[in-house]
Amino acid sequence: MNRRDLFLGAAASTAAAQNRSSSSAPFPVGRRFTGEALREIAFPLGGIGTGTVSVGGYGNLRDWEIFNRPNKGGTLPFTFVAARLAGGGLRQPLIRVLERRPHPPFTGSSGVARETGVGLPRLREAVFTGSYPFAEIRFQDPKIPVEISLEAFNPMIPLDTDNSSLPVAALTYSLRSLASSRIEAALAFSLMNPIGYDGVSRLQSRRAGFFGQNLNEFRKQGDFSGLLLSSTKHASDWTQYGSLALATNAAAVSYRLEWEHGEWWDEFQKWWDEFLGRGRFPSQSSKPSAEGTTEYATLAAHFALDPSETKKVTFVLSWLFPNTQVLPQRDQPGAVLKNHYGTRWSSSWEPAVYTLGHLSSLRERSARYRDLLYLSGLPPAVIDAVSSQASIVRTNTVMVMEGKRVLAYEGSNDHAGCCPMNCTHVYNYEQALAHLYPDLERNMRETDFLINMRPDGSMGFRTAVPLKEGGRLPFPAADGQMGCVMKVYREWRLGGDDQWLGKLWPQVKRALEYAWAKWDADRDGVMEGEQHNTYDIEFYGPNTMMGTLYLGALAAAARMGRHLGDTAAADSYQKLFEEGSKRLDQLLWNGEYYIQRIDERAERARKYQYGEGCLSDQLLGQWFAEVVNLGKLMPPGHLRAALRSIFRYNFRDGFGDFPNTQRLYAMNDEKGLLLCSWPRGSRPALPFVYSDEVWTGIEYQVAAHLIYEGMLKEGVAIVDAVRDRYDGVRRNPWNEIECGHHYARAMSSWSLLLAWSGFSYSAPDKELRFQPRQGGDNFRCLYSAGTAWGNYSQRKTPKAVEVELTVEGGALDLAVLRFPFAGQKAKVSLEAETQIANGELTIRLRRPQRIEGGKFSLTVS
Repeated sequence: MNRRDLFLGAAASTAAAQNRSSSSAPFPVGRRFTGEALREIAFPLGGIGTGTVSVGGYGNLRDWEIFNRPNKGGTLPFTFVAARLAGGGLRQPLIRVLERRPHPPFTGSSGVARETGVGLPRLREAVFTGSYPFAEIRFQDPKIPVEISLEAFNPMIPLDTDNSSLPVAALTYSLRSLASSRIEAALAFSLMNPIGYDGVSRLQSRRAGFFGQNLNEFRKQGDFSGLLLSSTKHASDWTQYGSLALATNAAAVSYRLEWEHGEWWDEFQKWWDEFLGRGRFPSQSSKPSAEGTTEYATLAAHFALDPSETKKVTFVLSWLFPNTQVLPQRDQPGAVLKNHYGTRWSSSWEPAVYTLGHLSSLRERSARYRDLLYLSGLPPAVIDAVSSQASIVRTNTVMVMEGKRVLAYEGSNDHAGCCPMNCTHVYNYEQALAHLYPDLERNMRETDFLINMRPDGSMGFRTAVPLKEGGRLPFPAADGQMGCVMKVYREWRLGGDDQWLGKLWPQVKRALEYAWAKWDADRDGVMEGEQHNTYDIEFYGPNTMMGTLYLGALAAAARMGRHLGDTAAADSYQKLFEEGSKRLDQLLWNGEYYIQRIDERAERARKYQYGEGCLSDQLLGQWFAEVVNLGKLMPPGHLRAALRSIFRYNFRDGFGDFPNTQRLYAMNDEKGLLLCSWPRGSRPALPFVYSDEVWTGIEYQVAAHLIYEGMLKEGVAIVDAVRDRYDGVRRNPWNEIECGHHYARAMSSWSLLLAWSGFSYSAPDKELRFQPRQGGDNFRCLYSAGTAWGNYSQRKTPKAVEVELTVEGGALDLAVLRFPFAGQKAKVSLEAETQIANGELTIRLRRPQRIEGGKFSLTVS
């Protein structure tokens, strides 16, 4: 499919979407894939902190990562969904596994692995449409008398952390008859009982040393029925303890709790013969498995289809593995911790039944989030980037422990987490969790400032597990520590909790003022000392990557201090900010961009610096300042010129002739943004270690900053480049890689939505602002603040501007509203004071309003 088709959902579907209610039938909105582009797709389904199982592009279940660790390529043998059709003009019954036929290669020492069930007949083609958290697959096969589609999703509702943390994947299969007579149909969901699995080993059969005493049971509760798979072999406090459930809302079911045993291939053959011949299963009880073995089970839903009739069957797959063992950390063994979701349920059956019982509401609210994002007036690739990378919060990259303690890796390796935990400098870039689930983000700040601070004011930039004062490593990260100050400001602005801010404020001051001992000893507002940073090395001498984060921290702390009445500290920070802003610009501006002045006195400065280079991250603190509406940290003209230089010198149209001895994230004809270039020469013999790489998290950061500054074409070009690299053929669109899969830095993509819409909310001031970068005459967008989420729209008519704000969840306190306005005078349709300046209308309500579960409208003439 061409590029236009791939992004069909965000463009051609918009008109259809605008005419539907959120409770009507699903429409194919999102990015589309078919043919070869299905190969790499793995769409993660699961709750925050629960792990995931992915739906593959073919419709298969892959990458079983529900066992508290990554498991790329992991499959459960003979776990699939198959349809049996009889009647409807068929000469004899037929069975099709509800997956697309696989693509080559078909290699292996014994042929293609049979445990995937790939030897059974499948469907000819599929079209996969992804708009997280929903995936829709429309299967195509002219030889069968039905149309078949699958909708897979997991509940994802902004601000509703509990319902967004359900350990479930909901799979709804829809069958529409094309026959002229009745069809008798059955959908059979087969799966292995994996309890005891270590989450890493390759499973080829039901035999392994960690299996034994595995029990499959049938359960019925009200209108729902299904299977509960468990084991009594492992103690309840161990990592391999848990259960798996499969439940359905189908009225008529049959089941087999253990496949009939035999030699060689007998089990699979007997299953096939029984389902094909009888179309039903015996629905008999089972006994625990023998030591070293487990069992396969099947749950089948039965129904009839009259000509042109459509019926749907929903299966909810649910799991509960309550104990996590984290990676060993230097002198600490891997600790076993209780997951938060493991404290909510006693078995996996409970969340399965809860989900089925609340399916309509969970789906509708999740779809509302999806729809409002895809209806936003943003370019399709930008929407895709925002949507797809929000999925990272559901993967094993982000863990949520007992008490909602967030412990997050930087990313996930194939079979273990990467770079534990809560790395402050990597999470400087992440914006999705902060805006979608701010309670979890606030918990990370509490860990930063109430646990990871040391007596000298330095902050451990990695959290130790088990938790200990000062964190994991004996030295701080300059970018991480200054970024954490800005993140406290962000969390306070979004939530407006003065008590929370007051609790952290003494430690925030200590963290900021530590700079005067370590990085800015002469207290001139410019960092000069040894600065450990996100490139896993130290910069020596002034540079604007650290410098703008320092300036942003000073500006943010001045505002927080003044609000709390700490005027002495606020005045001190503000004065130093103003001095540092001037000095940093004077020291480092070369006429095109900002450089690094290497401190040649430092012995370790002989390598791993960037000097005269054009660093893509050189304005990192300014990007963050835009996100939290702090204003310009340095001269606006220089900031814009530096951004233009970053794009001009670091964005490449191809890498076929580019020598890179480092890690490879863009190759051949792919486009991407280098971390650094040296357009004026003087490249160090050994520059900083990642300088020739391409990181999506930095690409999104720079793209958003370009958009903030009105350079829309350049910003979108970078986003297009990323999404073109992750096209389903080369890479998985729902898994952006840096140091590991689902890398947290890629959640900087959320700032693209903030930049394009110009969204800003200050809960302390009750002030909401939108500054659409394009399409302001008829613009709409999703917003998610710390206390509410919903939709904003503004529409220009011949005589007025109509503004509407909806709250889909939470409550929004509103006293001031600001948005673009081209007129000289303004008359509003409610009691308010107005002011027009620089093309922006400010409306101050005489009576502040709380908007809760409704909408706020006004007309400006």
